[in-house]
Amino acid sequence: MKKGDVAEGTVERVDFPNKGIVVCEGGTCVVKNAIAGQKVSFRVQKARKGKAEGRLLEVLEKSPLETESPCPHFGSCGGCVYMSLPYGEQLKLKEGQISRLLEPVLCRQETPYVLDGIKESPHPYGYRNKMEFSFGDEVKDGPLALGMHKRGSFYDIVTVDGCRIVDGDFCRILTCAKEHFSERGIRHYHRLRHEGYLRHLLVRKAAKTGEILVALVTSAQEEHDLTPFKEALLGLKLEGNVVGILHTENDSVADVVQSDKTEVLYGQDYFYEELLGLKFRISQFSFFQTNTHGAEVLYSMVRDYIGSLAGNGKGKPVVYDLYSGTGTIAQMVADTAGKVIGVEIVGEAVEAARENARMNGLDNCEFLAGDVLNVLDGIRELPDFIILDPPRDGVHPKALRKIIGYGVDRLVYISCKPTSLVRDLEVFLENGYEAARVGSVDQFPFTGNIETVVLLEKKGLAKF
Repeated sequence: MKKGDVAEGTVERVDFPNKGIVVCEGGTCVVKNAIAGQKVSFRVQKARKGKAEGRLLEVLEKSPLETESPCPHFGSCGGCVYMSLPYGEQLKLKEGQISRLLEPVLCRQETPYVLDGIKESPHPYGYRNKMEFSFGDEVKDGPLALGMHKRGSFYDIVTVDGCRIVDGDFCRILTCAKEHFSERGIRHYHRLRHEGYLRHLLVRKAAKTGEILVALVTSAQEEHDLTPFKEALLGLKLEGNVVGILHTENDSVADVVQSDKTEVLYGQDYFYEELLGLKFRISQFSFFQTNTHGAEVLYSMVRDYIGSLAGNGKGKPVVYDLYSGTGTIAQMVADTAGKVIGVEIVGEAVEAARENARMNGLDNCEFLAGDVLNVLDGIRELPDFIILDPPRDGVHPKALRKIIGYGVDRLVYISCKPTSLVRDLEVFLENGYEAARVGSVDQFPFTGNIETVVLLEKKGLAKF
């Protein structure tokens, strides 16, 4: 196969996160967003040293596994990959992906590990508690659109008013905003020319309390009276309750949601959510798991993995929660620990973690702001147990060496990107650790993402 060739083939399998392995006459080619069993046509974009990558052109024949998609936007919207697969098939697919990634590494350890399999999301539909919708147009100079990026496009936006991974309130708020600004002829922000006004619509809704926070993100290039927009939102018939409406100005050229200035148009700039009996105050930019019910499954697995510490003969341990975000995991394990020390680089998240711990009456949680690599050197209490929940790229190699240097008997590693997990596991195994238990939680149904949890133990450690 050569670059530019158009070829056809059958998708043999799908590797993490969405890499279809297509077999054809010219060999094999990686084609994203395909499903095992499909016959597809694709254009070769890269071809060198026996490896090829292609762009999906058309699905010529559906996979025997597929059913009709329940979402009207599937295929054009870039948000979901597996909407046409029954949920059970998605779980099998993701479980297979994790197994293929981890087995070549873990098969080298001396002690067998327990594979706990994959746990499903309690609610595969309508599970997201946060969406960042983008303003734009679906075609050049077309009418205003509000939703997700079109699959494979940086500029085109698909209005996703029938999205199935959020509940109906998200869609009602999206439709209200789109119609309001369309009627008034207010321009979206053009990502290439860096001109215009409307940038994003951020919607966050608590699954347990029903509280909703809405933030309209615009440039500062124009001024508009947003009182009618606020009143339109407050006039909607929603299942939840709008507790805050914000106007955030952002003049960064990057296509990200951030704040140069934020004004509260209505109510407050935060809302409350509940998780496993604890209460959390969440602001516009607070990190919080996007699947509340799935997070309860995930954190229950973490507590199960860490729970055996109660019988280790050391009393209640000192636990490090590294990359702690708003301190959710730290507070979930606080009743197991003598003290939990969380480290997080985002200052706002650290302040939120401290506030949440106070609100939940937890006086054995301490949260430190800074890079894990630097902050570890200043902590006096040595850990008995370490929880790692790093960003998608995994743990910085220098920080990983420091973490291993503590020599704790057991660690729990939570990963949102199993390819990064595999790289870090290699280092742990090279330094005397082995995986004792491995489990996954499908936090993101219909997408290519998955959370994986690994309990690591020192080689030869006595069981209890």
